[in-house]
Amino acid sequence: MILAYSQDLKHKKDELAIQYLPAVKAMAFRLKERLPSSVDYMDLSAIGTEELIKVARRYDESLNDSFWGYAKKRVYGAMLDYLRSLDVMSRASRKLVKAIDYAVEDYRAIHDDEPSDEKLAQILGESVEKIHEARIASSIYTVMPLYDQTQVGDEGASIAKVENDELVEKIKNVLGTFSQREQLVIQLYYFEELNLKEISEVLDITESRISQIHKSVLHKIRESVGA
Repeated sequence: MILAYSQDLKHKKDELAIQYLPAVKAMAFRLKERLPSSVDYMDLSAIGTEELIKVARRYDESLNDSFWGYAKKRVYGAMLDYLRSLDVMSRASRKLVKAIDYAVEDYRAIHDDEPSDEKLAQILGESVEKIHEARIASSIYTVMPLYDQTQVGDEGASIAKVENDELVEKIKNVLGTFSQREQLVIQLYYFEELNLKEISEVLDITESRISQIHKSVLHKIRESVGA
């Protein structure tokens, strides 16, 4: 009797998960839109589906009114954990990403354009392949929360000394130094989860300028904690 009840309960919770599979697939698709081609949509969808089933089986409706409200942060978090597990940012590539960021800013200031991988390889004395790989790694990290991204380039040594609440406050203070339009770029990218093309269409500014604002925010946050 108890076994039959348990099996029935498990079945009902799996059915609950199945109801929200389209939402998970949509979440994976939206995340994939902001990632390089090297990241597979099917992998993100599978990770999200696996987490959805786990969450459904431990869901207690007496404690949470909305299942999807309870599940979506955990599903999205599982996808981000998967991206972190790819370990695309080695010590060497972290340093190269930082060097690329500065080289791109300098080049843009002079030429008002984004340098190609070939041009960056020439400027930094690296192979085109290494530049390409580093830029892919950097683009994967741009979908991560700001806390993750502040650790790129300095091995997290300075960030590790800052308590989470203090870091959140510093991020708020840094964002407050930017114009309303620049703050809106960050809002649309991190909280509304729009991709660069969509933000460009909404605000009528170039994708290159959006990328520049994003990197400028990260630099200021690192500086604010002494990184």
